[in-house]
Amino acid sequence: MIDNKYKRFYVWQIPAAFSAAAVSLFLLLSLLYLGACQPGQSVGKKVFRVNRDDGIASLDPAFARNQSVMWAVHQLYGTLVEPDSQMVIRPWLASRWEESADHLTYTFYLRPDVYFHDDEAFPGGKGRKLTAGDVVYSFRRLMDPATASPGAWVFNGKVDPDNGFKALSDSVFQLTLLEPFHPILGILSMQYCSIVPHEAVEKYGKDFRRHPVGTGPFRFHDWDEGQALILHRNPHYFEKDARGRQLPYLDAVKFSFLDSKATEFLLFRQGQLDFMNDIDASFKDEVLTKTGQLKKEWNGKMVLDKSPFLNVEYLGFLVDSSKTAVEQSPTRLKNIRLAINHGFDRVKLMTYLRNSIGTPANSGFVPRGLPSFDPDKVKGYTYNPALARQLLQEAGYPEGKGLPLIRLLTIPMYADLANYIANQLQEIGLRIQVEVVQKSLLLEQTAKSAAVFFRGTWIADYPDAESYLAFFYGKNPAPPNYTRYQNPVYDRLYEKALRETDDSLRYALYREMDRIIVEDAPVVPVFYDEAIHFLQPNVKGLRNNGLNLLELRWAEL
Repeated sequence: MIDNKYKRFYVWQIPAAFSAAAVSLFLLLSLLYLGACQPGQSVGKKVFRVNRDDGIASLDPAFARNQSVMWAVHQLYGTLVEPDSQMVIRPWLASRWEESADHLTYTFYLRPDVYFHDDEAFPGGKGRKLTAGDVVYSFRRLMDPATASPGAWVFNGKVDPDNGFKALSDSVFQLTLLEPFHPILGILSMQYCSIVPHEAVEKYGKDFRRHPVGTGPFRFHDWDEGQALILHRNPHYFEKDARGRQLPYLDAVKFSFLDSKATEFLLFRQGQLDFMNDIDASFKDEVLTKTGQLKKEWNGKMVLDKSPFLNVEYLGFLVDSSKTAVEQSPTRLKNIRLAINHGFDRVKLMTYLRNSIGTPANSGFVPRGLPSFDPDKVKGYTYNPALARQLLQEAGYPEGKGLPLIRLLTIPMYADLANYIANQLQEIGLRIQVEVVQKSLLLEQTAKSAAVFFRGTWIADYPDAESYLAFFYGKNPAPPNYTRYQNPVYDRLYEKALRETDDSLRYALYREMDRIIVEDAPVVPVFYDEAIHFLQPNVKGLRNNGLNLLELRWAEL
Protein backbone atom coordinates (compact mmCIF):
# COMPACT_ATOMS: atom_id res chain seq x y z
CA MET A 1 0.00 0.00 0.00
CA ILE A 2 0.96 3.65 -0.42
CA ASP A 3 2.12 5.73 2.53
CA ASN A 4 -0.79 7.81 3.84
CA LYS A 5 1.34 10.93 3.88
CA TYR A 6 1.32 10.85 0.07
CA LYS A 7 -2.44 10.40 -0.25
CA ARG A 8 -3.31 14.08 -0.56
CA PHE A 9 -5.82 14.01 -3.36
CA TYR A 10 -9.42 13.10 -3.95
CA VAL A 11 -11.43 12.57 -7.10
CA TRP A 12 -14.56 14.48 -8.09
CA GLN A 13 -16.96 11.84 -9.33
CA ILE A 14 -19.10 12.85 -12.32
CA PRO A 15 -22.01 10.52 -13.07
CA ALA A 16 -21.52 8.64 -16.32
CA ALA A 17 -25.13 9.33 -17.31
CA PHE A 18 -24.53 13.08 -17.55
CA SER A 19 -24.60 14.49 -21.06
CA ALA A 20 -21.44 16.07 -22.47
CA ALA A 21 -23.08 19.49 -22.20
CA ALA A 22 -24.01 18.92 -18.55
CA VAL A 23 -20.49 17.78 -17.74
CA SER A 24 -18.99 20.84 -19.45
CA LEU A 25 -21.34 23.16 -17.54
CA PHE A 26 -20.53 21.46 -14.25
CA LEU A 27 -16.81 21.73 -14.87
CA LEU A 28 -17.03 25.36 -15.96
CA LEU A 29 -19.01 26.35 -12.85
CA SER A 30 -16.48 24.46 -10.76
CA LEU A 31 -13.68 26.38 -12.43
CA LEU A 32 -15.32 29.70 -11.72
CA TYR A 33 -15.53 28.72 -8.06
CA LEU A 34 -12.02 27.31 -7.89
CA GLY A 35 -10.51 30.21 -9.78
CA ALA A 36 -10.33 32.20 -6.58
CA CYS A 37 -8.52 29.41 -4.72
CA GLN A 38 -4.79 29.48 -4.36
CA PRO A 39 -2.82 26.31 -5.18
CA GLY A 40 -2.15 24.18 -2.12
CA GLN A 41 1.34 24.04 -0.69
CA SER A 42 3.13 20.81 0.09
CA VAL A 43 3.80 20.35 3.78
CA GLY A 44 7.10 18.87 4.89
CA LYS A 45 8.66 16.80 2.13
CA LYS A 46 8.89 18.26 -1.38
CA VAL A 47 6.69 15.90 -3.40
CA PHE A 48 6.19 16.59 -7.10
CA ARG A 49 2.69 15.43 -8.09
CA VAL A 50 1.78 14.59 -11.67
CA ASN A 51 -1.03 12.60 -13.28
CA ARG A 52 -0.92 10.18 -16.20
CA ASP A 53 -4.42 9.57 -17.51
CA ASP A 54 -3.13 6.68 -19.67
CA GLY A 55 -1.57 4.80 -16.75
CA ILE A 56 1.81 3.05 -16.64
CA ALA A 57 2.10 -0.51 -17.94
CA SER A 58 5.66 -1.35 -16.87
CA LEU A 59 8.75 0.05 -15.14
CA ASP A 60 11.09 -2.15 -17.18
CA PRO A 61 12.97 0.07 -19.67
CA ALA A 62 12.92 -2.74 -22.25
CA PHE A 63 9.20 -1.94 -22.57
CA ALA A 64 9.44 1.86 -22.67
CA ARG A 65 7.37 2.11 -25.82
CA ASN A 66 5.05 4.98 -24.86
CA GLN A 67 5.33 8.31 -23.12
CA SER A 68 3.87 7.26 -19.78
CA VAL A 69 6.43 4.46 -19.34
CA MET A 70 9.23 6.69 -20.66
CA TRP A 71 8.43 9.39 -18.08
CA ALA A 72 8.68 6.94 -15.18
CA VAL A 73 11.71 5.08 -16.55
CA HIS A 74 13.57 8.36 -17.09
CA GLN A 75 13.38 9.08 -13.35
CA LEU A 76 14.59 5.60 -12.37
CA TYR A 77 17.32 4.81 -14.90
CA GLY A 78 20.16 6.39 -16.83
CA THR A 79 21.55 6.01 -20.35
CA LEU A 80 25.12 6.39 -21.60
CA VAL A 81 24.24 9.66 -23.32
CA GLU A 82 21.26 12.01 -23.44
CA PRO A 83 20.02 14.95 -25.54
CA ASP A 84 20.21 18.43 -24.06
CA SER A 85 17.50 21.07 -24.49
CA GLN A 86 18.83 21.81 -28.00
CA MET A 87 18.72 18.11 -28.94
CA VAL A 88 22.52 17.85 -28.94
CA ILE A 89 23.79 14.53 -27.54
CA ARG A 90 25.76 14.92 -24.29
CA PRO A 91 27.38 12.44 -21.85
CA TRP A 92 25.34 11.09 -18.94
CA LEU A 93 26.44 7.75 -17.45
CA ALA A 94 29.46 7.94 -19.75
CA SER A 95 31.85 10.83 -19.13
CA ARG A 96 33.02 10.85 -22.77
CA TRP A 97 33.27 8.72 -25.90
CA GLU A 98 35.51 8.22 -28.91
CA GLU A 99 34.57 7.32 -32.48
CA SER A 100 36.87 5.29 -34.73
CA ALA A 101 38.09 6.61 -38.08
CA ASP A 102 35.89 4.12 -39.96
CA HIS A 103 32.83 5.24 -37.89
CA LEU A 104 32.08 1.68 -36.84
CA THR A 105 33.39 1.61 -33.27
CA TYR A 106 32.33 3.81 -30.36
CA THR A 107 34.25 3.60 -27.09
CA PHE A 108 32.53 4.94 -23.98
CA TYR A 109 34.32 5.79 -20.72
CA LEU A 110 31.96 5.38 -17.77
CA ARG A 111 31.74 7.77 -14.87
CA PRO A 112 33.42 6.35 -11.74
CA ASP A 113 30.72 7.61 -9.34
CA VAL A 114 27.55 5.90 -10.61
CA TYR A 115 25.86 3.33 -8.36
CA PHE A 116 22.69 1.29 -8.68
CA HIS A 117 19.92 1.96 -6.19
CA ASP A 118 20.06 0.10 -2.89
CA ASP A 119 17.99 -3.07 -3.29
CA GLU A 120 17.61 -6.59 -1.89
CA ALA A 121 18.96 -7.92 -5.19
CA PHE A 122 22.46 -6.93 -4.03
CA PRO A 123 24.46 -8.40 -1.10
CA GLY A 124 23.50 -6.55 2.05
CA GLY A 125 20.92 -4.59 0.11
CA LYS A 126 23.52 -2.00 -0.91
CA GLY A 127 23.64 -0.88 -4.54
CA ARG A 128 26.90 -1.60 -6.33
CA LYS A 129 28.96 0.42 -8.80
CA LEU A 130 27.95 0.55 -12.46
CA THR A 131 30.33 -1.33 -14.77
CA ALA A 132 30.77 -1.77 -18.51
CA GLY A 133 29.53 -5.33 -18.07
CA ASP A 134 26.16 -3.91 -17.07
CA VAL A 135 25.98 -2.03 -20.36
CA VAL A 136 26.78 -5.20 -22.32
CA TYR A 137 24.16 -7.13 -20.33
CA SER A 138 21.47 -4.45 -20.80
CA PHE A 139 21.94 -4.18 -24.57
CA ARG A 140 22.09 -7.92 -25.15
CA ARG A 141 18.97 -8.34 -23.01
CA LEU A 142 17.20 -5.75 -25.17
CA MET A 143 18.03 -7.75 -28.32
CA ASP A 144 17.31 -11.16 -26.78
CA PRO A 145 14.11 -12.65 -28.32
CA ALA A 146 13.31 -14.11 -24.90
CA THR A 147 12.90 -10.57 -23.53
CA ALA A 148 10.35 -9.84 -26.29
CA SER A 149 11.14 -6.14 -26.08
CA PRO A 150 9.37 -3.87 -28.56
CA GLY A 151 12.63 -1.89 -28.56
CA ALA A 152 14.79 -4.66 -30.02
CA TRP A 153 14.66 -2.86 -33.37
CA VAL A 154 17.04 -0.15 -32.14
CA PHE A 155 19.99 -2.55 -32.55
CA ASN A 156 18.62 -5.18 -34.94
CA GLY A 157 20.51 -5.06 -38.22
CA LYS A 158 22.95 -2.52 -36.79
CA VAL A 159 24.87 -4.55 -34.17
CA ASP A 160 25.88 -8.20 -33.81
CA PRO A 161 24.56 -9.14 -30.33
CA ASP A 162 27.45 -11.55 -29.75
CA ASN A 163 30.37 -9.41 -30.90
CA GLY A 164 29.02 -5.86 -31.08
CA PHE A 165 29.01 -5.13 -27.33
CA LYS A 166 32.24 -5.46 -25.33
CA ALA A 167 33.46 -4.52 -21.86
CA LEU A 168 37.12 -3.63 -22.38
CA SER A 169 37.38 -3.09 -18.62
CA ASP A 170 35.01 -2.28 -15.77
CA SER A 171 34.94 1.35 -16.90
CA VAL A 172 35.23 1.10 -20.69
CA PHE A 173 32.43 -0.11 -22.97
CA GLN A 174 32.80 -0.55 -26.71
CA LEU A 175 30.06 -0.75 -29.33
CA THR A 176 30.85 -1.93 -32.87
CA LEU A 177 28.38 -1.39 -35.72
CA LEU A 178 27.91 -3.63 -38.72
CA GLU A 179 28.04 -0.50 -40.90
CA PRO A 180 28.25 3.24 -40.18
CA PHE A 181 25.08 4.69 -38.68
CA HIS A 182 25.59 8.19 -37.28
CA PRO A 183 22.21 8.39 -35.43
CA ILE A 184 23.43 5.58 -33.14
CA LEU A 185 24.19 8.13 -30.42
CA GLY A 186 20.60 9.30 -30.52
CA ILE A 187 19.44 5.70 -30.26
CA LEU A 188 21.65 5.18 -27.19
CA SER A 189 19.81 8.05 -25.51
CA MET A 190 16.45 6.26 -25.77
CA GLN A 191 14.87 4.82 -22.61
CA TYR A 192 15.08 1.37 -24.20
CA CYS A 193 18.86 1.69 -23.75
CA SER A 194 18.71 2.33 -20.00
CA ILE A 195 21.25 0.34 -18.00
CA VAL A 196 19.91 -2.38 -15.69
CA PRO A 197 21.74 -4.74 -13.26
CA HIS A 198 21.56 -8.47 -13.96
CA GLU A 199 21.05 -9.23 -10.25
CA ALA A 200 17.68 -7.44 -10.18
CA VAL A 201 16.47 -8.97 -13.44
CA GLU A 202 17.42 -12.44 -12.22
CA LYS A 203 15.94 -11.97 -8.75
CA TYR A 204 12.59 -10.55 -9.80
CA GLY A 205 12.14 -12.28 -13.17
CA LYS A 206 8.85 -11.26 -14.77
CA ASP A 207 8.17 -9.05 -11.74
CA PHE A 208 11.12 -6.84 -12.69
CA ARG A 209 8.48 -4.68 -14.41
CA ARG A 210 7.33 -3.58 -10.95
CA HIS A 211 10.65 -3.86 -9.07
CA PRO A 212 12.87 -1.43 -10.99
CA VAL A 213 16.50 -0.99 -9.99
CA GLY A 214 18.44 1.68 -11.84
CA THR A 215 20.93 4.51 -11.46
CA GLY A 216 18.50 7.40 -11.90
CA PRO A 217 17.84 10.44 -9.70
CA PHE A 218 14.85 8.72 -8.08
CA ARG A 219 14.40 5.19 -6.75
CA PHE A 220 11.34 3.00 -6.53
CA HIS A 221 9.24 3.16 -3.35
CA ASP A 222 5.73 1.85 -4.04
CA TRP A 223 3.35 1.20 -6.91
CA ASP A 224 -0.36 0.58 -6.38
CA GLU A 225 -1.20 -0.16 -10.02
CA GLY A 226 -4.05 1.94 -11.32
CA GLN A 227 -3.80 4.23 -8.28
CA ALA A 228 -0.38 5.78 -7.76
CA LEU A 229 3.36 5.29 -8.20
CA ILE A 230 5.71 6.74 -5.57
CA LEU A 231 9.40 7.39 -6.22
CA HIS A 232 11.84 8.66 -3.58
CA ARG A 233 14.94 10.76 -4.03
CA ASN A 234 18.07 8.69 -4.70
CA PRO A 235 20.50 9.80 -1.95
CA HIS A 236 23.47 8.38 -3.89
CA TYR A 237 22.76 10.07 -7.21
CA PHE A 238 26.00 11.30 -8.79
CA GLU A 239 25.09 14.64 -10.42
CA LYS A 240 25.53 18.04 -8.80
CA ASP A 241 24.42 21.47 -9.96
CA ALA A 242 26.69 24.38 -10.83
CA ARG A 243 26.86 25.38 -7.14
CA GLY A 244 27.83 21.89 -5.99
CA ARG A 245 24.40 20.91 -4.65
CA GLN A 246 23.48 17.28 -5.19
CA LEU A 247 20.61 16.57 -7.55
CA PRO A 248 17.69 16.05 -7.46
CA TYR A 249 16.21 18.73 -5.22
CA LEU A 250 12.84 17.00 -4.83
CA ASP A 251 12.24 14.46 -2.05
CA ALA A 252 9.73 12.38 -3.98
CA VAL A 253 7.61 12.10 -7.13
CA LYS A 254 4.03 10.90 -7.13
CA PHE A 255 2.32 9.70 -10.31
CA SER A 256 -1.46 9.36 -10.04
CA PHE A 257 -3.56 7.66 -12.72
CA LEU A 258 -6.90 9.45 -13.01
CA ASP A 259 -8.22 8.63 -16.47
CA SER A 260 -10.16 11.88 -16.92
CA LYS A 261 -8.28 14.92 -18.24
CA ALA A 262 -11.15 17.11 -17.01
CA THR A 263 -10.80 15.80 -13.45
CA GLU A 264 -7.05 16.18 -13.74
CA PHE A 265 -7.47 19.87 -14.55
CA LEU A 266 -9.80 20.44 -11.63
CA LEU A 267 -7.29 18.83 -9.25
CA PHE A 268 -4.54 20.96 -10.73
CA ARG A 269 -6.58 24.08 -10.01
CA GLN A 270 -7.09 22.91 -6.43
CA GLY A 271 -3.31 22.64 -6.04
CA GLN A 272 -3.47 18.83 -5.77
CA LEU A 273 -1.15 18.48 -8.80
CA ASP A 274 2.01 20.45 -9.51
CA PHE A 275 2.18 19.81 -13.24
CA MET A 276 -0.16 19.04 -16.10
CA ASN A 277 0.74 17.89 -19.59
CA ASP A 278 -1.64 19.34 -22.19
CA ILE A 279 -5.21 20.37 -21.41
CA ASP A 280 -8.67 18.90 -21.80
CA ALA A 281 -10.37 20.15 -24.95
CA SER A 282 -13.40 21.35 -22.95
CA PHE A 283 -11.20 23.86 -21.09
CA LYS A 284 -9.01 24.97 -23.98
CA ASP A 285 -11.02 28.02 -24.94
CA GLU A 286 -11.60 28.97 -21.30
CA VAL A 287 -7.90 29.04 -20.48
CA LEU A 288 -6.08 29.91 -23.71
CA THR A 289 -6.43 32.72 -26.21
CA LYS A 290 -6.52 31.95 -29.93
CA THR A 291 -2.86 32.94 -30.05
CA GLY A 292 -1.98 30.26 -27.52
CA GLN A 293 -1.43 32.48 -24.47
CA LEU A 294 -2.94 32.26 -20.99
CA LYS A 295 -6.04 34.39 -20.64
CA LYS A 296 -5.56 37.28 -18.22
CA GLU A 297 -7.83 35.84 -15.54
CA TRP A 298 -5.46 32.88 -15.10
CA ASN A 299 -2.25 34.88 -14.75
CA GLY A 300 -0.71 34.28 -11.33
CA LYS A 301 -2.81 31.16 -10.79
CA MET A 302 -0.84 28.93 -13.14
CA VAL A 303 2.16 29.10 -15.46
CA LEU A 304 1.95 28.12 -19.13
CA ASP A 305 5.10 26.51 -20.49
CA LYS A 306 5.43 25.69 -24.20
CA SER A 307 8.26 24.22 -26.24
CA PRO A 308 8.75 22.45 -29.60
CA PHE A 309 7.78 18.78 -29.55
CA LEU A 310 9.36 16.47 -32.13
CA ASN A 311 6.04 15.37 -33.57
CA VAL A 312 4.54 16.07 -36.98
CA GLU A 313 0.83 15.58 -37.67
CA TYR A 314 0.20 14.68 -41.30
CA LEU A 315 -2.08 13.12 -43.88
CA GLY A 316 -0.50 10.28 -45.82
CA PHE A 317 -1.11 8.87 -49.30
CA LEU A 318 -0.43 5.28 -50.25
CA VAL A 319 1.64 5.70 -53.44
CA ASP A 320 2.46 2.07 -54.25
CA SER A 321 1.18 1.80 -57.83
CA SER A 322 1.13 -2.00 -57.61
CA LYS A 323 -1.89 -1.75 -55.31
CA THR A 324 -5.25 -1.90 -57.09
CA ALA A 325 -6.76 0.62 -54.69
CA VAL A 326 -4.04 3.11 -55.60
CA GLU A 327 -4.53 2.61 -59.34
CA GLN A 328 -8.22 3.41 -58.89
CA SER A 329 -7.67 6.49 -56.72
CA PRO A 330 -7.12 10.01 -58.07
CA THR A 331 -4.47 10.49 -55.35
CA ARG A 332 -2.14 8.39 -57.54
CA LEU A 333 -1.65 11.65 -59.47
CA LYS A 334 0.98 13.97 -58.01
CA ASN A 335 -0.99 17.08 -59.00
CA ILE A 336 -3.98 15.90 -56.97
CA ARG A 337 -1.74 15.39 -53.95
CA LEU A 338 -0.20 18.83 -54.48
CA ALA A 339 -3.66 20.40 -54.84
CA ILE A 340 -4.66 18.94 -51.47
CA ASN A 341 -1.48 20.35 -49.93
CA HIS A 342 -2.20 23.84 -51.24
CA GLY A 343 -5.96 23.68 -50.79
CA PHE A 344 -6.44 24.37 -47.07
CA ASP A 345 -5.28 27.07 -44.66
CA ARG A 346 -2.95 25.65 -42.03
CA VAL A 347 -2.68 28.98 -40.20
CA LYS A 348 -6.45 29.24 -39.61
CA LEU A 349 -6.59 25.57 -38.67
CA MET A 350 -3.99 26.13 -35.96
CA THR A 351 -5.67 29.30 -34.72
CA TYR A 352 -9.23 28.07 -34.45
CA LEU A 353 -8.85 24.34 -33.79
CA ARG A 354 -5.61 24.28 -31.81
CA ASN A 355 -5.50 27.70 -30.11
CA SER A 356 -2.08 28.09 -31.75
CA ILE A 357 -0.63 25.08 -29.92
CA GLY A 358 1.99 24.05 -32.46
CA THR A 359 2.95 25.71 -35.73
CA PRO A 360 1.65 25.27 -39.29
CA ALA A 361 3.75 22.76 -41.24
CA ASN A 362 4.83 25.15 -43.97
CA SER A 363 8.24 23.52 -44.38
CA GLY A 364 8.84 19.80 -45.04
CA PHE A 365 8.14 16.63 -43.09
CA VAL A 366 11.01 17.19 -40.63
CA PRO A 367 9.64 19.37 -37.80
CA ARG A 368 11.14 22.32 -36.03
CA GLY A 369 13.11 21.56 -32.88
CA LEU A 370 15.84 19.59 -34.65
CA PRO A 371 19.24 21.14 -35.44
CA SER A 372 18.84 20.41 -39.17
CA PHE A 373 15.47 22.19 -39.44
CA ASP A 374 15.68 25.29 -41.65
CA PRO A 375 12.43 26.67 -43.15
CA ASP A 376 14.42 29.01 -45.38
CA LYS A 377 16.08 26.05 -47.10
CA VAL A 378 13.09 23.73 -47.20
CA LYS A 379 10.05 25.52 -48.58
CA GLY A 380 6.85 23.61 -47.99
CA TYR A 381 3.24 24.26 -48.95
CA THR A 382 1.24 27.42 -48.37
CA TYR A 383 -2.49 28.04 -48.70
CA ASN A 384 -2.97 28.89 -52.38
CA PRO A 385 -6.47 28.00 -53.67
CA ALA A 386 -5.72 29.46 -57.11
CA LEU A 387 -2.72 27.16 -57.51
CA ALA A 388 -4.75 24.23 -56.18
CA ARG A 389 -7.42 24.84 -58.84
CA GLN A 390 -4.73 25.07 -61.51
CA LEU A 391 -3.26 21.75 -60.37
CA LEU A 392 -6.72 20.16 -60.54
CA GLN A 393 -7.14 21.40 -64.10
CA GLU A 394 -3.71 20.11 -65.10
CA ALA A 395 -4.67 16.73 -63.63
CA GLY A 396 -7.70 16.65 -65.95
CA TYR A 397 -10.33 17.68 -63.40
CA PRO A 398 -11.13 21.39 -63.89
CA GLU A 399 -12.98 22.69 -60.81
CA GLY A 400 -13.04 19.06 -59.69
CA LYS A 401 -15.44 17.97 -62.43
CA GLY A 402 -15.43 14.20 -62.82
CA LEU A 403 -13.17 13.73 -59.82
CA PRO A 404 -14.16 10.67 -57.76
CA LEU A 405 -14.86 10.93 -54.05
CA ILE A 406 -11.68 10.62 -51.97
CA ARG A 407 -11.96 8.79 -48.64
CA LEU A 408 -9.86 10.02 -45.68
CA LEU A 409 -9.43 7.71 -42.68
CA THR A 410 -8.94 9.29 -39.27
CA ILE A 411 -9.50 8.55 -35.59
CA PRO A 412 -12.12 10.26 -33.36
CA MET A 413 -9.57 12.55 -31.69
CA TYR A 414 -8.74 14.19 -35.02
CA ALA A 415 -12.18 14.16 -36.66
CA ASP A 416 -12.53 17.96 -36.33
CA LEU A 417 -9.17 18.50 -38.03
CA ALA A 418 -10.05 16.14 -40.88
CA ASN A 419 -13.48 17.74 -41.38
CA TYR A 420 -11.95 21.23 -41.41
CA ILE A 421 -9.55 20.19 -44.18
CA ALA A 422 -12.31 18.39 -46.10
CA ASN A 423 -14.61 21.43 -45.97
CA GLN A 424 -11.90 23.76 -47.28
CA LEU A 425 -10.96 21.36 -50.08
CA GLN A 426 -14.63 21.19 -51.06
CA GLU A 427 -14.41 24.88 -52.00
CA ILE A 428 -11.87 24.18 -54.74
CA GLY A 429 -13.65 21.10 -56.08
CA LEU A 430 -12.07 18.28 -54.09
CA ARG A 431 -14.68 16.04 -52.47
CA ILE A 432 -13.27 14.38 -49.36
CA GLN A 433 -15.28 11.88 -47.35
CA VAL A 434 -14.00 11.69 -43.77
CA GLU A 435 -14.36 8.23 -42.28
CA VAL A 436 -13.76 7.99 -38.53
CA VAL A 437 -12.41 4.63 -37.33
CA GLN A 438 -10.85 3.34 -34.15
CA LYS A 439 -7.11 3.76 -33.75
CA SER A 440 -6.44 0.02 -33.79
CA LEU A 441 -8.18 -0.35 -37.16
CA LEU A 442 -6.32 2.59 -38.67
CA LEU A 443 -2.99 1.17 -37.51
CA GLU A 444 -3.91 -2.19 -38.99
CA GLN A 445 -4.96 -0.65 -42.31
CA THR A 446 -1.81 1.45 -42.67
CA ALA A 447 0.50 -1.40 -41.61
CA LYS A 448 -0.83 -3.68 -44.35
CA SER A 449 -0.94 -0.87 -46.95
CA ALA A 450 -4.73 -0.92 -47.21
CA ALA A 451 -5.36 2.77 -46.39
CA VAL A 452 -5.04 4.96 -49.49
CA PHE A 453 -5.48 8.32 -47.69
CA PHE A 454 -5.07 8.51 -43.91
CA ARG A 455 -4.26 10.76 -40.98
CA GLY A 456 -1.09 10.00 -39.06
CA THR A 457 1.28 11.12 -36.31
CA TRP A 458 5.05 10.70 -36.39
CA ILE A 459 6.97 11.29 -33.16
CA ALA A 460 10.77 11.13 -33.19
CA ASP A 461 12.23 8.06 -31.52
CA TYR A 462 15.53 9.90 -31.08
CA PRO A 463 16.73 13.47 -31.73
CA ASP A 464 17.87 13.16 -35.33
CA ALA A 465 16.03 13.99 -38.56
CA GLU A 466 16.85 10.49 -39.79
CA SER A 467 14.00 9.31 -37.56
CA TYR A 468 11.65 11.18 -39.94
CA LEU A 469 13.44 10.59 -43.22
CA ALA A 470 13.51 6.80 -42.69
CA PHE A 471 9.73 7.11 -43.12
CA PHE A 472 10.28 7.41 -46.90
CA TYR A 473 13.25 5.09 -47.43
CA GLY A 474 12.18 2.68 -50.16
CA LYS A 475 13.73 -0.40 -48.55
CA ASN A 476 11.81 0.11 -45.31
CA PRO A 477 8.52 -1.76 -44.82
CA ALA A 478 5.39 -0.35 -43.19
CA PRO A 479 6.07 0.70 -40.52
CA PRO A 480 7.76 3.09 -40.91
CA ASN A 481 7.17 3.56 -44.65
CA TYR A 482 3.38 3.68 -44.47
CA THR A 483 3.10 5.48 -47.81
CA ARG A 484 5.28 2.82 -49.56
CA TYR A 485 7.12 5.70 -51.19
CA GLN A 486 10.05 4.70 -53.40
CA ASN A 487 12.51 7.03 -55.12
CA PRO A 488 16.02 5.83 -56.08
CA VAL A 489 17.47 9.34 -55.84
CA TYR A 490 16.02 9.78 -52.35
CA ASP A 491 17.31 6.35 -51.28
CA ARG A 492 20.86 7.16 -52.42
CA LEU A 493 20.82 10.44 -50.48
CA TYR A 494 19.48 8.66 -47.41
CA GLU A 495 22.25 6.06 -47.51
CA LYS A 496 24.85 8.77 -48.08
CA ALA A 497 23.53 10.72 -45.09
CA LEU A 498 23.90 7.67 -42.84
CA ARG A 499 27.59 7.50 -43.71
CA GLU A 500 28.23 11.24 -43.37
CA THR A 501 29.87 12.23 -40.08
CA ASP A 502 30.17 15.98 -40.67
CA ASP A 503 27.03 17.49 -39.14
CA SER A 504 26.74 20.42 -41.54
CA LEU A 505 27.09 18.16 -44.60
CA ARG A 506 24.64 15.61 -43.19
CA TYR A 507 22.11 18.32 -42.43
CA ALA A 508 22.41 19.56 -46.02
CA LEU A 509 21.61 16.03 -47.22
CA TYR A 510 18.64 15.86 -44.85
CA ARG A 511 17.25 19.09 -46.27
CA GLU A 512 17.78 17.91 -49.86
CA MET A 513 15.78 14.79 -49.07
CA ASP A 514 13.03 16.82 -47.43
CA ARG A 515 12.77 19.00 -50.55
CA ILE A 516 12.26 15.85 -52.65
CA ILE A 517 9.37 14.86 -50.38
CA VAL A 518 7.81 18.29 -50.81
CA GLU A 519 8.13 17.92 -54.59
CA ASP A 520 6.64 14.40 -54.76
CA ALA A 521 3.99 14.99 -52.06
CA PRO A 522 3.47 11.48 -50.62
CA VAL A 523 2.25 13.26 -47.45
CA VAL A 524 0.42 16.40 -46.37
CA PRO A 525 2.30 17.89 -43.39
CA VAL A 526 -0.38 19.63 -41.30
CA PHE A 527 1.39 20.98 -38.20
CA TYR A 528 4.50 20.65 -36.08
CA ASP A 529 3.45 19.92 -32.55
CA GLU A 530 4.27 21.75 -29.37
CA ALA A 531 4.53 20.43 -25.82
CA ILE A 532 2.22 22.43 -23.58
CA HIS A 533 2.62 22.22 -19.81
CA PHE A 534 0.78 23.92 -16.97
CA LEU A 535 2.71 24.45 -13.74
CA GLN A 536 1.86 25.70 -10.31
CA PRO A 537 3.51 29.10 -9.72
CA ASN A 538 5.88 27.59 -7.12
CA VAL A 539 7.41 25.09 -9.58
CA LYS A 540 10.88 26.16 -10.73
CA GLY A 541 13.66 24.61 -12.77
CA LEU A 542 11.63 22.28 -14.97
CA ARG A 543 13.63 21.78 -18.17
CA ASN A 544 12.08 21.19 -21.58
CA ASN A 545 13.25 19.05 -24.45
CA GLY A 546 11.91 18.23 -27.90
CA LEU A 547 11.05 14.66 -26.88
CA ASN A 548 8.68 15.95 -24.17
CA LEU A 549 10.35 13.87 -21.49
CA LEU A 550 9.50 14.79 -17.91
CA GLU A 551 12.85 16.07 -16.62
CA LEU A 552 12.81 16.47 -12.83
CA ARG A 553 16.49 16.50 -11.89
CA TRP A 554 16.54 20.31 -11.58
CA ALA A 555 12.89 20.83 -10.56
CA GLU A 556 12.17 22.64 -7.28
CA LEU A 557 9.05 23.40 -5.25
